[in-house]
Amino acid sequence: MDNYDPSLTIRQTRMLAAVIKTTRSMLEAAKKGSWASVAELEVLRRGDLKGCFAIPMEGGNGELMAETLAVLLHLNEELMSLLKTARLQARTDINDLALAGEYQKMQATKYADRDFSK
Repeated sequence: MDNYDPSLTIRQTRMLAAVIKTTRSMLEAAKKGSWASVAELEVLRRGDLKGCFAIPMEGGNGELMAETLAVLLHLNEELMSLLKTARLQARTDINDLALAGEYQKMQATKYADRDFSK
């Protein structure tokens, strides 16, 4: 994104940069499994995006905006891939815990009739 378009306001440019930086931070937090941080950063990112698009866009900044959105989409795809993997792992973990619980119930039922005090 080395094309600076003077029709973008300084505020818009800073907000777009902040959105990309926040998205990269979200990606790093996701790689570390810090999903609470990802959620907190998403709230900040949404605010910046709303603020950026609340400012009227000038006619000549379409190329920069398209490049920025392309970067955001790429980062979001990476983030969604990590989220999908984490979701599958959580589902597997929950299933494993449920199976372990069922096994324990079966064992408890199996030995409930026996008197081990003799």
